[in-house]
Amino acid sequence: MSSRSMKLIPLALAAALFISGCSLAPTYQRPAAPVPTVFPGDPSQPGGPAASTVAWQDFFTDPRLARLIETALANNRDLRISVQNIEQARAQFQVQRSALFPNVGASAAGTRSSPNPYQALGFGGSVSSQYSVNLGITAWELDFFGRISSLKDAALAQYLATEDARNAAQIALIAAVANGWLQLLADEEFLEITRQTLATREDTQRLTKMRFDNGVSSDIDYQSSTSLAENARAALALLQRQRIQDENALALLLGAPVPPESMAGIRSLEDARPMADVPAGLPSDLLADRPDIRAAEQQLIAANANIGAARAAFFPRVALTTSIGTQSSQFSNLFDSGTKAWVFSPQITLPIFDAGRNQANLDSARASREIAVAQYEKSIQSAFREVGDALAGRQTLGEQVRALRAATAAESERLKLNTLRWRNGIASSLDLLDAQRSLFLAQQASVQGRLQQLQNQVTLYKALGGGWKG
Repeated sequence: MSSRSMKLIPLALAAALFISGCSLAPTYQRPAAPVPTVFPGDPSQPGGPAASTVAWQDFFTDPRLARLIETALANNRDLRISVQNIEQARAQFQVQRSALFPNVGASAAGTRSSPNPYQALGFGGSVSSQYSVNLGITAWELDFFGRISSLKDAALAQYLATEDARNAAQIALIAAVANGWLQLLADEEFLEITRQTLATREDTQRLTKMRFDNGVSSDIDYQSSTSLAENARAALALLQRQRIQDENALALLLGAPVPPESMAGIRSLEDARPMADVPAGLPSDLLADRPDIRAAEQQLIAANANIGAARAAFFPRVALTTSIGTQSSQFSNLFDSGTKAWVFSPQITLPIFDAGRNQANLDSARASREIAVAQYEKSIQSAFREVGDALAGRQTLGEQVRALRAATAAESERLKLNTLRWRNGIASSLDLLDAQRSLFLAQQASVQGRLQQLQNQVTLYKALGGGWKG
């Protein structure tokens, strides 16, 4: 090989690397958020840290709940799948990125042949030998028009989207564990209320039976008291079953049995430590705080990059094969002077007729981008609604719980008065039974309202993008 030829190879490689990087992908522009600039009905909130910056350990202050969340983060199978999806996407990005660089490999070969087919049987004839050792590049595509770069950018965006999807899965998991634990607390309170109600109704049934046996009460009164007692037993059985099912649902989230100590010292929702309050902020904050929105944007960026790859398919594709090494007919002098050999073999492929395949791929890539735009905008709108609904709950559930508790207190007092009047023969048994029924319903509504209030706090924290840090 001449010295001039040896100089051409690195110059060609340098020129190829310099020209590479041209991209035909459209310039990415983030679509405008299709939501108002403020949340509906949100009064001005005092300044404070954004929900996404509040670690879940600082928001959920009850140590029993914190231990459950830690268990879920360590054991939940869906979260494990999300983590492995990240690893898979990272590997795919590395695969696409590696195509930008030449694959350098070494090869060695040796052949012995003869034009005489009987040579192998020992009947004479000449035998030729050829040995070679080479170091080189095979079919390296020079990325003149950015096809490989666009595919690499798309793979990178897919990787980032997968990572954000994992963070979104963590947010959902933490919120689900918190809501599941609060539901168990409510179940305990429901069970206690139902047991007390059943005891009261059984006492009323017993007294009514005595009055009926003595001719003081009618059979209608006795049957009515029996019906209410049996309904309370049925409600107790239903709640016991629901309690077991709710615990099973929480165990699935944890990936492990629910430890008994997570319910230690708890008989009602009021036994749980309060959660921190967070300001709503502005809708524009959601673009940076919600991992699911960021994941949707990364999918849009990937779709935008795929257009560049589809456009590049219309242009020539240049591949380079080159090697340098030694070649000899004698293995013993394979590395002697004068045995050097080199190959420089560029190849250009120009698409002329493909029956519309490249155009169809481009049309498909453009349609995919429009789909990704719609999905991105929908993710913003869905997040806006979730925050708006949670803010509406924060504004109204407090008053609802207060009113339900006041109604429960009134019904409790009414039952006491009716019980006294019935025992003294002033009120009818129907008044007593109606008061028992009303109090039971009021107590259940009060607990349900408080559960909704606490779960709404969890939902607001989740909707604002809290829970994926820490």
